[in-house]
Amino acid sequence: MANAAFTAACGSCRYIILAVSYMNAPLYALVAYVRNPVGEFAEKLRHDLNPEQPDLCAHLTILPPRILKGPESDALQVIAEVCRPVAPFEIVMGDVETFAPITPTVFIRVAHAAYRLRELHDRLNTGPLQYDEPWPYMPHLTILKHRDVEAAFDAAEISRQRWAQYQDSRRILVDEVTFVRESHEIGSWIDLTPIRLGGSVVAKVR
Repeated sequence: MANAAFTAACGSCRYIILAVSYMNAPLYALVAYVRNPVGEFAEKLRHDLNPEQPDLCAHLTILPPRILKGPESDALQVIAEVCRPVAPFEIVMGDVETFAPITPTVFIRVAHAAYRLRELHDRLNTGPLQYDEPWPYMPHLTILKHRDVEAAFDAAEISRQRWAQYQDSRRILVDEVTFVRESHEIGSWIDLTPIRLGGSVVAKVR
């Protein structure tokens, strides 16, 4: 996907302020796209709840948006080195929750094997990718971010009802991550490089 739209699950004015403070310095992030029934559910639900929002690709955020402390090539080298020994693994999605009132974001929490994403996040948050994030990292899949808190609470309730009716598998195989950079269009991100996780054996949920 040459020009993928992407919104940080923990997106808030903090990231906007950070971007402005660095003037023209672009933000970078690392995501794992969810191209299975769970991802299709999240994308359709987002469209149903707010058709005016851009058609975002469902994703798990591994590294939230940040300014690089070095060139892209150095960051890519770190990602490749960290991901090479990491075997693909499965996670299982849990309940629908919201970050409101802190931020009006509605999401599906990772219920099982979230520690695998935390481990990957912690190992990658180093060197040119290091950033003192404003909130503790919590693995999840964003459904949407509303403009106000009350709308987020309403959307969360509808999302819980729809998610309870979902009958397909709630498992997601994480076998590839994608390094992305913000584009000049607000809310739009460009895929730079997909990186496959190493190994041939899928680590099952414990």
